[in-house]
Amino acid sequence: MSKILNLQRLILAIAVFAVIAVASVAASADTITLNTAPGATTGGGPVSAAVTFTVNPGGTLTIQLTNFTVKPTDVAQNISDLSFHAGTLSGSLSTSTANFINVLGDGTTTGAGSGPAGCTNCAGWGLDSSSGGNFHLTALGFIGPAGTILGAPDPGGVYSNANGSIAGNGPHNPFINQTATFTLTIPGLTSVSQLSNVSISFGTVPGVNVPVSNLPEPTTMMLLGTGLLGVAGVARRRFRKS
Repeated sequence: MSKILNLQRLILAIAVFAVIAVASVAASADTITLNTAPGATTGGGPVSAAVTFTVNPGGTLTIQLTNFTVKPTDVAQNISDLSFHAGTLSGSLSTSTANFINVLGDGTTTGAGSGPAGCTNCAGWGLDSSSGGNFHLTALGFIGPAGTILGAPDPGGVYSNANGSIAGNGPHNPFINQTATFTLTIPGLTSVSQLSNVSISFGTVPGVNVPVSNLPEPTTMMLLGTGLLGVAGVARRRFRKS
């Protein structure tokens, strides 16, 4: 009898957790964070990045791009663009915000201002295409090969592993320091569920795309919660019969 009671309590606890998880996913339905897969690489070495999409009222989309690669070696590990699909919608780039740095020949850095126009020859990223629902946000062709998003230095604040494509490279400097935020105006966009086919590109050569992983859909979590609640109900019935 005690074993049955303990099993019943365990299943009920799992079911309650599932319901809480469903509520949490539903509450954050207009924000989603996607990551590159563990072990992802480009020709320049390993890469690690994430993009967070937030759909705001009025059809605006906030995008935060972050490069998590630590002690990068090559510019091929820098984020240079983002592609995604949004049904049949079209839109425009409204604003962008970033902090810029120069990496000197010895791997040390100097600040280069903030904002899309905060450094010499930095005019900001651009929206290369938004036709047919295909969005391509990129530095290449706008301010590139400068302005790609650089990962973090070593703990001492120096890019000690950087080769000549980063350290002291005039055409590639300045870089965006780890994170950039963009706001797009996309009339008709109401939910992150309208976004798909997301990939992040790296380096100064177009087309080096790395797909990002997706999060479980809220409906998937709801099915999981319902199933666990069903199991809990079966346990209760068996307990009553015993």
